[in-house]
Amino acid sequence: MNCALVTGASRGLGKAIALQLATDHKLHILINYASNKEAAEQTLAEIKTAGGSGELLPFKVQVKEEVNEAIKTWQNNNPENFIKVLVNNAGITKDGLLMWMPEKDWDDVVNISVKGFYNVTQSVIEQMLRKREGRIINIASLSGLKGNAGQTNYAAAKGAMIAATKSLAFEVAKRKITVNAVAPGFIKSDMTEGLDEKQLSKLVPMERFGTPEEVAHLVSFLASDKSSYITGEVININGGIYS
Repeated sequence: MNCALVTGASRGLGKAIALQLATDHKLHILINYASNKEAAEQTLAEIKTAGGSGELLPFKVQVKEEVNEAIKTWQNNNPENFIKVLVNNAGITKDGLLMWMPEKDWDDVVNISVKGFYNVTQSVIEQMLRKREGRIINIASLSGLKGNAGQTNYAAAKGAMIAATKSLAFEVAKRKITVNAVAPGFIKSDMTEGLDEKQLSKLVPMERFGTPEEVAHLVSFLASDKSSYITGEVININGGIYS
């Protein structure tokens, strides 16, 4: 059975992506979450209601030992199953000007996005290499491309993911594994709840925030056979605010 592992899949973008992959590709979804089990169970319930299948796979992406143990245990218990699609979606924001930014705010944001990418990807890519197929999709951000005041930590984390995407794509292309990044702009989600949507929408040529479902459709395309000749790319989805 082909599976998709979506990190940070209990809410927001991750949840929408998990639902879309289950609907479009009939993949068995491994719903990763760090602490919010109730929300993760809700994601699973919605996948099942839509006719899909999945299971919870809790671990903190930034903790190497947790990642390795969870994924290795799952693989040992499911030898016939294959994580064909990996979506590195887990991420947080802790905004503030660099001058006053606590070290923990820098470390937490960078570790979840960048160390999380390293930990999870390294744990699943060996099987992809052996099978000579796979899709790795990294959720970056507009901030990682153009920068944003008050988000030096987040921009650094997402910028690093973009650079890693391009390099890893070179490494695994011969094995028919594609590695791409998606860079959302302003998307309605938990991470944008505190923003002034009406005011910020004026900065967007399309004059609105995007939806998680719109991002999920793009991820679904990159997970499909239709995208088999696309790798090492960063695809913006931002209503025209930056391209």
